[in-house]
Amino acid sequence: MQILNVENYSKTFTIHHLDRQIPVFEALSFKLEPGEFLLIGGPNGVGKSTLLRCLYRSYLPTAGRALYYSTYGPVDLATAADIDIALLRQEEIGFVTQFLRPRPRVTALELVAEPLFGTGISFEAATTAAAHLLEAFGLKTELWSAYPTTFSGGEQQKVNLARTLIRARRLMLLDEPTASLDAATRAALADRLAELKNQGVAMIAVLHHPEDVTRLIDTTLRLTQPRPETELTYVAE
Repeated sequence: MQILNVENYSKTFTIHHLDRQIPVFEALSFKLEPGEFLLIGGPNGVGKSTLLRCLYRSYLPTAGRALYYSTYGPVDLATAADIDIALLRQEEIGFVTQFLRPRPRVTALELVAEPLFGTGISFEAATTAAAHLLEAFGLKTELWSAYPTTFSGGEQQKVNLARTLIRARRLMLLDEPTASLDAATRAALADRLAELKNQGVAMIAVLHHPEDVTRLIDTTLRLTQPRPETELTYVAE
């Protein structure tokens, strides 16, 4: 049973003031099943993050389709209406980045627990789950009632991870979530991803430290740098 089927997926950026088009990737095709962990590999600047953003629909792909089998039925992420994409982001598809943009005057504990509000879980249970993740990711307890807008980059990233990963989604996209984390926090993240994988969550990841999750990786899709005047290629391992 598939959760995602990507066919002939392509992305080209247009630099209007230079009247130039820059191909990023061309005709990518791959499939993903529930509980599968797909690692996107390749050198910097090859389009790994761009691929994730196209799947999340922050960017529009140039061609191809990404058929996502939602609980509402099949949806092509490349062409679906914005309102449908917003619903899937709210309920089924998560995106983990290395940056947190916290709202002012919201505590770390509240920010992490927030995705559980309205899901039938009590406030107490939601904040308990939030506290558990913050502790696992190594955020000092004295900071739980503070505002993340005052935190360092590493502390904000711990809050960011806890907030995104507190609720199991059907599909998780992870874009360099470990870039600013210490080894202990990366180990806690790997444990949490293992829990989600065991719950059937499918994941596509771009990682700064892929060795941290070697035990979780099922498949690697490696993007390669383009040769001059040629298109990007890929090798699926």
